[in-house]
Amino acid sequence: MSRKKRSSHTTARGHPNSAVSFLLSTDAYDILCVSGYTRLADNPEIQMAAGRIADLMGSMTIHLMQNTEDGDVRIRNGLSRKLDINPSGNLTRSAFISTIVRTLLIDGDGNCVVYPRFSRSGDLIEDLEILPPSMISFVPDGRSYYIRYGDQTFRPDEVLHFAINQDPETPWLGHGYRVTLKDVAHNLKQAAATKRGFMESKWKPSIVVKVDGLTDEFSSKEGRKKLLNSYLETSEAGEPWMIPAEMFDVKEIKPLTLNDLAINDSVTIDKRTVAGIIGVPPFVVGVGSYNRDEWNNFVDSKLMPLSKRIEQELTLKLLYSPDLYFRFNSRALHAYDMKDMASIGQELYVRGIMTGNEVRDWIGMTPLPGLDELVILENYIPRGMIADQAKLNGGENSE
Repeated sequence: MSRKKRSSHTTARGHPNSAVSFLLSTDAYDILCVSGYTRLADNPEIQMAAGRIADLMGSMTIHLMQNTEDGDVRIRNGLSRKLDINPSGNLTRSAFISTIVRTLLIDGDGNCVVYPRFSRSGDLIEDLEILPPSMISFVPDGRSYYIRYGDQTFRPDEVLHFAINQDPETPWLGHGYRVTLKDVAHNLKQAAATKRGFMESKWKPSIVVKVDGLTDEFSSKEGRKKLLNSYLETSEAGEPWMIPAEMFDVKEIKPLTLNDLAINDSVTIDKRTVAGIIGVPPFVVGVGSYNRDEWNNFVDSKLMPLSKRIEQELTLKLLYSPDLYFRFNSRALHAYDMKDMASIGQELYVRGIMTGNEVRDWIGMTPLPGLDELVILENYIPRGMIADQAKLNGGENSE
């Protein structure tokens, strides 16, 4: 039997069917399979979604408001500065609120506890300390509950307890997204591991060379390298190969790719699921493109309800006066076009609803002298002088 005929019964290691063989091998399991528990904090998509919400919540200023007969007005005093500038000894307001929100969404599984430290007189807030969620447990006590922190026990009215996704059976206890996102987070981690495994794997040759396995050179690593150097390596680009016809059979193949496994489609679906569960637009986690209407809806439907929970807990536990309350300023979070803002400001200015300096502050400009009065109509006169117009007095008084 000739050597060429015998070679037809041998299969090279780089045969296209070897991709399937690799997927069924032990090496493929070690590279592509992910085992063990996947924390939400370890998932990039969940980090992006929760981090965006936390950063936006931290960027909103906290106003101390007071109810009056003419409407609610903003109060600026030591209490408002404490909450809006340095609520905690080591954290600014932005870092403080961001930490609370991140704890609610990820680490605290829907709960965050803050311990307020008051002065000896009990009238001044000295510090608001965020308690580590790993050291906190909630113990039911009849129709109420108490909070255990290490070897300390607190009643609900002694601490600030922020909670989301309450269960009807335990409305005082929050529930996070750990159970809901468990499978999705595992799928995303598995997809990342599969992609990394394919990128790092050696089982994706662009050319397969079928060699007669009975040759002496093919039996050892050094021999195979010698064959490659002798027949396949060239000194110049584009130089043709000259190989023995009875020994080699060269084929070009397309190895298995991520598209063949539908990795991209499954990852897109999982990312959209993460965005939907946490409540952020899909483009926040890298799916789709930015949409201003979708962003504004996200601010109104997700950030505003979350801010109300924090506002009401702060008001309930920190303020004694019944006509005071805390409020987040969410206007800066909406996606406004500068042209739209200027047009609205101009309309409010000429109708005597906003002063010129209020409009300038709205669009981010500093105040100017003489723009603190309300004007109205096309004459741009002070509102208090409207009745002094000549056309309203028969035109006799030209002055």
